[in-house]
Amino acid sequence: MKKVHHICIQTNHYKESLDFYRTVLGFELKKETPDFHGRDYNTWISLGDFMIELQTPKKKEIFRKCGRDQEGIVHICFYTEDMEEEYRAIKEKGIKTFLKKNGEDIYKVGDGRLFKLEAPEGTVIEFRDKTEI
Repeated sequence: MKKVHHICIQTNHYKESLDFYRTVLGFELKKETPDFHGRDYNTWISLGDFMIELQTPKKKEIFRKCGRDQEGIVHICFYTEDMEEEYRAIKEKGIKTFLKKNGEDIYKVGDGRLFKLEAPEGTVIEFRDKTEI
């Protein structure tokens, strides 16, 4: 294996999710396929080399919500060099789904800081200002 090709995010809220990833996080629309194998949409978006396959449920189905107490991917994390600017820019776009810790949106973890928010379909998006683990 050489690199991660993509992750797939399923959504019952396609327009809201697509708008969130494009407008709030800066992803670029690569390919949008309506009526894809019984789904309303199967869409590819990218941020640099990182891609997300965004897909709707098959006709007459509804996806169940995932949660923090389930197995599998819990969140996606993006690096930012300027925590305050990233937070401010996202907040200015009307996002109010920040996940607080001890009443704070931005908080310290180890020798860095982070904040988390929830995308329209429920995916937790994390931003960190340190690349070291």
